[in-house]
Amino acid sequence: MNENLLQSLGPPPFRFTPTQPGASSPAFSVAFKALATLIVALGATWLASLWRAGALGTGSSSGLVWLLSGLALMLYTWWHILRSRTRVDETALYQSWVWDKQLELRELAYCRLIRVRGLDWLIAPRLYARTLMGKFAVFYATDPVLLADFERLVRELAAFRRMD
Repeated sequence: MNENLLQSLGPPPFRFTPTQPGASSPAFSVAFKALATLIVALGATWLASLWRAGALGTGSSSGLVWLLSGLALMLYTWWHILRSRTRVDETALYQSWVWDKQLELRELAYCRLIRVRGLDWLIAPRLYARTLMGKFAVFYATDPVLLADFERLVRELAAFRRMD
């Protein structure tokens, strides 16, 4: 093919091969899941104690409806914290969540691994990823192998984009 035609089609796609293709990891640590569980349990206990004490009133205009709605949102988020998983394969990054996230590797423009060293057991490291079109997503992971792949992905993508 003509060199000028190839250049007009845009940059070549980024390619990455993970250490364990298709391997997945819980998105959040056990300690974070336990903390989330404690917060939801304490919120539910507090709401139950207010209800038993008659402090919430009666009827649909009472504070009970709003507090139950808040508790329902907490439970929904908590469930997704417990179930969320992250994986990377040869084509994309994925994370199951309230809304599943996916970014194609060939479209990546920038990645950065954000972590609080020494607190990985509580605060899940996250990969901030942005595509060539400006779409971005954050992927959480706790598995050391997946985190090593994230670190390598950041380095390889930076080197690949510098070649352009």
